[in-house]
Amino acid sequence: MVRIALDPTPYHHDYSLLQFPDVAARLGYEHLQLTPHPDFSPFFRYPKADDDLVAKLKKAAADAGVSIPAILPVQRISSPDEVLRLTAVRNFRRVIQLAVELEVGIINTEFSGRPELSEESEAAFYRSMDDLLPLIESEGLRLNFDPHPDDFVEDGLEAWRVLRGLNSSAIGFVYVASHTFHYGDRAATLIPELGDRLGTVYTADTFDHHRSHGLRYISNPPGNAARVHQHLRIGDGDVDFEALFALLRTSGYLDRPDALIVSNVFAEDETADEVSRFQLQRLRELVAG
Repeated sequence: MVRIALDPTPYHHDYSLLQFPDVAARLGYEHLQLTPHPDFSPFFRYPKADDDLVAKLKKAAADAGVSIPAILPVQRISSPDEVLRLTAVRNFRRVIQLAVELEVGIINTEFSGRPELSEESEAAFYRSMDDLLPLIESEGLRLNFDPHPDDFVEDGLEAWRVLRGLNSSAIGFVYVASHTFHYGDRAATLIPELGDRLGTVYTADTFDHHRSHGLRYISNPPGNAARVHQHLRIGDGDVDFEALFALLRTSGYLDRPDALIVSNVFAEDETADEVSRFQLQRLRELVAG
């Protein structure tokens, strides 16, 4: 059965880490993906959780009746700066330990390189994976990557080629709907190509920045390298979610026992409860077909 999880990012400012399971349960979710939080695994820094906090988080989740199927760390594992890369590998090894202690089987992450240094970033990524992949495999974890806008690889198919080069069934792909148009708007060919290596699907809407002959957004100075996208609630942007879920259905993803769909709307914190409930209901409808 498909698991639909809440991304608690909109609640980071008003609730503590240990309150997230109760928040998810109150909104009707049975699952929660942990995202970078200063008390657990902050962006680019060494994780701050100790054994006591992990135990308290497990208890809070159990008491709320909410599972934590995945965590999302972001570390500079593809940095061309060797000091930053080695630091990121050290940080990520601790993330793996935390996943094991929490009994979380999935780590979703980003490449975290630089597009202007794509060749150097790819080389750094493979060096980091030489260190991390044996540990991921030995712990029986699944590590999935999102080619995030402004990363060294943004096109979905090219990112899959980079991941496929690792030659490991422990490695998968995070398909982020709000990154669709940065991926190359290629879901119809990419999802079948991924097959059982599609690990997680994130669901938020966005506008197609290619429309209006590239003038959908206007930023100054003209031609700057900014990557613009949104994480809107489903239906407020240009992503064809009916087509996306039809692909997920025909590819067999929705029939997999490990299928994980994460609601990750970030643009409407003022109405986070309303939007989170809407997302859950809409995702249930899309899954049901």
